[in-house]
Amino acid sequence: MNNIVTVQDVVTAFADFMEPTNAELDAIELEMPAILADVDLLDAQITTLDRTPTELDVRRIRRAYRRVLATERDQANRAGANTTGGVA
Repeated sequence: MNNIVTVQDVVTAFADFMEPTNAELDAIELEMPAILADVDLLDAQITTLDRTPTELDVRRIRRAYRRVLATERDQANRAGANTTGGVA
């Protein structure tokens, strides 16, 4: 008969008392506009899964997609400014 044994270190490695660090929270804060833009795009796409998209649906998807691109552009520009020291 084999005994079932749990690995205590693996179970408690990600215990609920471990909070994210300030650096991790700052990184999430910087990425939040992109996350929200992606959620808006997915929401617009999901609404059209079970029906033919209307002109309003197409505009909503297009607007959400442009917002995703704009937030990605802004993040890339911010990352580029941080690596070059802001000198153009």
